[in-house]
Amino acid sequence: KILPSEVELSKKLAISRSTVRQAIKKLVYEGLLIRKKRAGTKVAPRPVSSRSNNWLSFSQEMKLRGIPIKNFELHISWVNADDELANFFEIQKGRKVLKMERVRGKPDEPFVYFASYFHPRVELTGDEDFKRPLYEMLEQEHSVVATLSKEEISATAADKFIADKLEVEQGSPVLFRKRFVFDQGERPIEYNLGYYKADSFLYTVESTR
Repeated sequence: KILPSEVELSKKLAISRSTVRQAIKKLVYEGLLIRKKRAGTKVAPRPVSSRSNNWLSFSQEMKLRGIPIKNFELHISWVNADDELANFFEIQKGRKVLKMERVRGKPDEPFVYFASYFHPRVELTGDEDFKRPLYEMLEQEHSVVATLSKEEISATAADKFIADKLEVEQGSPVLFRKRFVFDQGERPIEYNLGYYKADSFLYTVESTR
């Protein structure tokens, strides 16, 4: 929805135009409004947020926040471990590992593409119900408890594959997150790559001392 002009707002609120301009500028700076030339000023869409200290699966976290999530794609395959996977899992290069790919988002638009790889020790068969919360399924069906998560977050540009998955233009900014998941013995169990649509996702870090 486009906001009324500064003149209209100043008349309606009985305040000076400069006060309106300053208020709009502050709200744009805070990311609550979006201002574009010739297009006007409108309320920014509210991004989905994720807290780094929230040790929940994606679906559990979104449910807790009251955000309905739709699975757009779910693919299970077996791939040969490359150097990076072999090093992280401490297995031989070329060994078969299970790969799960998911495109998820709000009911009207996808906003994240996940690719997860699992250590052969977890003994996934590929026939599990991956529509269930992941860590709940691993614990209940395979007695694998995800306890520790380490993450690397960076900005990148969507290549053709990611652009198609997230329904954005190639070269669009995306948030790229690597997640390394370990069990209670600090043994690696999951290597996860996540690509998030930049204007739909906010990642916050909370620290306590």
